[in-house]
Amino acid sequence: MCSNTVNSRPHHRQSVNCRNRIVRRVVDVSASVAPVSGQHLEQHPSVVRVRDGLAAAGVPGQVVVLPDSTRTAVAAAAALGCEVGAIASSLVFSCAGEPVLVITSGAHRVDTAKVAANHGLAPLQRADAVRAATGQAIGGVAPVGHPVPLRTFVDRWLDRHETWAAGGHPHAVFPTTYAELLRLTGGTATDVE
Repeated sequence: MCSNTVNSRPHHRQSVNCRNRIVRRVVDVSASVAPVSGQHLEQHPSVVRVRDGLAAAGVPGQVVVLPDSTRTAVAAAAALGCEVGAIASSLVFSCAGEPVLVITSGAHRVDTAKVAANHGLAPLQRADAVRAATGQAIGGVAPVGHPVPLRTFVDRWLDRHETWAAGGHPHAVFPTTYAELLRLTGGTATDVE
């Protein structure tokens, strides 16, 4: 298992090499992914919207497609060979009827009462209309590529890792960083636990 910790400089070079090795491995297997509805997953509309959003924002990381589902943080970490904490899980909640996106470390459970209290929000509740709010299926919700930008909160814990986020489909991911997530989403840093 590769170390993804980037806070200490000696591990930074190792984690970058780990990311590059993973990206090469993922790109090599992506051609073997079965088509979905006659399209390869690289051309799935949600994946294309995420890829276009990343490109428009000048993000160097590319969406890659994995042969196995990354629907959960544990599954994504296993597929990528990284710590569960390095997976940026995008969770959609409802706040006074409006969707709110919380991007959290895969190692955390969101304390919705804490997030709401820390930011002066109405109670956060489970959102039933994730696809309507994001245009993406649960398990593949990306930080970007939504019909309209969502109010977003980003778990500070993600600053400890080079991170992988969903790419608009449960088989798609892209490499990113905490700072990049904040910039891409216009998000607010928060503690989720």
